[in-house]
Amino acid sequence: MKQGKEIENPESRFSVVLLAAAKLPGVRINREAYLRSALARRCSEDDVRRAIEETPAAAGIPVEVLDKLAGDSIRYETGKVSALSAAAGIPGIFALPATVPADLAQYFGHMLRIAQKLAYLYSWPDLFSDDGDDVDDATMGVLTLFFGVMFGTQSANAAVGKVAAMMSEQAAKKLPQKALTKGLIYPIVKKVAGYLGVKMTKDSFAKSVSKAIPLVGAAVSGGLTFATYLPMAKRLKKHLSSLPLAEPSHRVMDGEVVDGEVVEGEVVEDQGSFATAHAEQHGADATAVKLEEPQF
Repeated sequence: MKQGKEIENPESRFSVVLLAAAKLPGVRINREAYLRSALARRCSEDDVRRAIEETPAAAGIPVEVLDKLAGDSIRYETGKVSALSAAAGIPGIFALPATVPADLAQYFGHMLRIAQKLAYLYSWPDLFSDDGDDVDDATMGVLTLFFGVMFGTQSANAAVGKVAAMMSEQAAKKLPQKALTKGLIYPIVKKVAGYLGVKMTKDSFAKSVSKAIPLVGAAVSGGLTFATYLPMAKRLKKHLSSLPLAEPSHRVMDGEVVDGEVVEGEVVEDQGSFATAHAEQHGADATAVKLEEPQF
């Protein structure tokens, strides 16, 4: 009984789907391979090497260049996820029990793919540094916040900005484990996860309805995916590109001295208050689903 209640909890429901999507083949992006492939077209070999060893910001790569590369990745992932969603809508109502869970998983998987690509371009550290299937709590936390930004939640915007500021100020090469799992940011992660769990259930029902009619359902499903995925990816891109972490000049070195103390990749938790984030309203295509703005 207790286990059933946990699954019914929106926060737990979202976490289960996010973790399952992270384990799908092809979802995890190799940071070094992606940066080398993306940057090689517009940067010198020396800059590419420094971007991989440190960060694109440390390599001095202009945000304008990163924005162009981010746009290319968004278009690629949007086209791919929309095509897969349309294909899932072709069988019609008799295949709903099989296609809806698969469509939801691949949709979340592609959200994870674009979140990783954008994070690496805008100087975030490797989110999946090990080869195992496990995802550590800090990574789950920051991915939850990234999804929150994509869905337009103000609290996620503020929390991501705070994490980025902590990493930038402390010149850390890892996510701030303590803040994301126990301290200042953790309560925000839990609230965002709960909201996304509710949103996920509503959107899954909408997609089920769109798939009820064969062929027509394919077109509607693919169009709905395109109209929601694209603006969400652009929203995350805009937010990450605006953070100090993405600005050319932030060099990250092992054992770097910061304010007289040696930092070894761990961020000291900051107890300062959040600055209020200004969430912009993004218009989408007439067929797009309007994203709700939770008030946390």
